Amino acid sequence: MPETLLVTGASGQLGRSVVNHLLDTFKVPASRIIATTRTPASLADLTARGVTVRAADFDDQASLPTAFAGADRALIISTNELAIQGKRRAQQVTAVAAARQAGVKHLLYTSLPNTEPGSAVLFAPDHYGTEQAIKATGIAYTIFRNGWYAENLFMALPQILASGHWYTSAGDGRISYCARDDMAAAIAAGLASGNGENKTYTLTGPQAYTVAEVATLVSEVIGKPIEVVQLSDEALTEGMKAAGLPDPIARLLVSFDAATRAGDLGMVTDSVETLSGRKPVSLKQFLKANESVLAGYGNSRKIA
Repeated sequence: MPETLLVTGASGQLGRSVVNHLLDTFKVPASRIIATTRTPASLADLTARGVTVRAADFDDQASLPTAFAGADRALIISTNELAIQGKRRAQQVTAVAAARQAGVKHLLYTSLPNTEPGSAVLFAPDHYGTEQAIKATGIAYTIFRNGWYAENLFMALPQILASGHWYTSAGDGRISYCARDDMAAAIAAGLASGNGENKTYTLTGPQAYTVAEVATLVSEVIGKPIEVVQLSDEALTEGMKAAGLPDPIARLLVSFDAATRAGDLGMVTDSVETLSGRKPVSLKQFLKANESVLAGYGNSRKIA
């Protein structure tokens, strides 16, 4: 019997891309795909294509038995609950338990590189705890430790390009940026593969870059110089707070720089190509493809 594949968080950017790759890249029949979301109406287009769309809210345990029913392989996409430490883990562990109770035979999960205790990333324990909960079920598993999305740069670049300064505490640490769609293709391939082995993959781009190297690439694309300013974690945190960010968010963002400085985000693997069969785009290609977006940032007015 062909396996039924389930994707949680299917209305999110990664989840929707995974479902699209299942349908369009790997030609999985829509009748074998279940897409869950807190907002089923947002997936009307998938319903129209024949995908089964179900409501699932990890904060509402009662919604989960029906959501996971009949799934053979279930991809649990990590939630975006970052404001309250530990809530994300609680949500995900609830989903893991529901999947086990529903008879799911293979669990897949989107995690973070180097989640082990000691990671500087403040939400790493949520991922590590979820990984451990999955392993404790005894169900076969695939863990995708997703590296940094290239799209994450769009959170910081508007301010950076408006001011011409990139404030960081990452030092000479490196990040192996990878386009979200490349990761989604790899994840979809793993979900559709039918592979029953316990595996952990770290998904990265083809090269790791320092902040200074990324700044140079961006400058080459838009023709505007960027000055990289290295600060301590403490000074960077205070600067973000002075710019209006709440203390918990500032500390979370600075933890990314601390992890980068420690070398936790600089690993380069070939897992994306191994799984998906396609080479991930380079950061230079990604930036060039988004040249018009970057140019818009560069022409924006500096925010006081």
